[in-house]
Amino acid sequence: MTETNSPRATITARQRIQTALQHREPDRTPVDVLMTPEVWHKLIQHFGLEWRKPSDEQFFDPVWEQVAARLESDMRLLSYDQFCNPPESILRPGARVEWWDALTRSTPNRMWRQQLPGGDSIDIWGHHYRVVENPTGAYEEFATYPLANATMVNDLKQFIWAEPDWWDWTPLPQVIRALDPARELFLRFRIGSIFEQAWQIRGMQEFLMDLASQPEIPIYIMERLTETHVENLERALRVAAADLDMIYFYDDVATARSLMISPQMWRAMVKPCHEKIIAVAKKYNKPVMYHCDGAIAALIPELIEMGIDLLNPIQPDSPGMECERLKRDFGARLSFHGGIDIIQTLPRGTPDEVRAEARARVQILGQDGGYVMASSHHIQSDTPVENILAMYEPALRYRK
Repeated sequence: MTETNSPRATITARQRIQTALQHREPDRTPVDVLMTPEVWHKLIQHFGLEWRKPSDEQFFDPVWEQVAARLESDMRLLSYDQFCNPPESILRPGARVEWWDALTRSTPNRMWRQQLPGGDSIDIWGHHYRVVENPTGAYEEFATYPLANATMVNDLKQFIWAEPDWWDWTPLPQVIRALDPARELFLRFRIGSIFEQAWQIRGMQEFLMDLASQPEIPIYIMERLTETHVENLERALRVAAADLDMIYFYDDVATARSLMISPQMWRAMVKPCHEKIIAVAKKYNKPVMYHCDGAIAALIPELIEMGIDLLNPIQPDSPGMECERLKRDFGARLSFHGGIDIIQTLPRGTPDEVRAEARARVQILGQDGGYVMASSHHIQSDTPVENILAMYEPALRYRK
């Protein structure tokens, strides 16, 4: 069901989120959908849809997109890794390009990987993944860290770094028209991360130790990543700025209880990289969405000063991230995305408990606009379908 077919719709999804980001209450609180592949397929089965693996030429899974429409999601994602076109020379022996089997996919868009003969995969940045099964599905974890043995900056220069010319942005306008021909949806464009992608090719232990003992190594890695992200964002906006509503990047610099590094270290090494991405978005007058898990509260005032407009994923059980506090202290200057707990409420609560939490988030975070209701991270594979359906009941989105 699309917005224009909904009997309650008086404005489009795009207008609804734009209104909320202006800190005005729209007709109802907008929503977004982020789920692991297992959950998408459970909902496909629930809705009686037929699924087949998309072709390599497609940019979105059309059946996953039908699920998002059934849940009346207002927001859609386009991502830099849909448009990769790297040289074949980077493929490992026996590897093949795979667009659809990445378990980190949380939306209908495809994601570039090279699949190795043994089942492992490597992404565009050189991150090496292996699949580890669990009782309800599977996750990808890091198998090796390609820069783990580097001892100096010269070692880093020998690494095969992804270059902006590995991307082809020519199809982007056509992909937008195919996804949203009437331009009724709110489209956010994802560029990559800095701190997070950096430690994932160096190794977290080595990377954190480097920050304190030999910062030239992490600084070099983060600056190389930043250069590519900034140029990619610039090129994407040159061809499609008019049809992209928001720029989105992600970088986990916090745990569930505190920051991963000191604020001083973040300001010196990570913040300048983030500011370069934000500067490109603001050059094209685009609002910016930033994702950081956990207890990010200590940095929120500076994130606002940097130009962050929408903060995700809002985990209220982390210190300082209580919804009432966030709305009181920052709600006039910052909007929020997420907030529905994926650890307890969605997988272990009853449908009524899910409804109660969704209603509470809408009442608190949605007051005077400034809120997009979504899960506090990707909805996980152990979540019952009835709880997902309860969360997305349209009646819960209305504050009055």
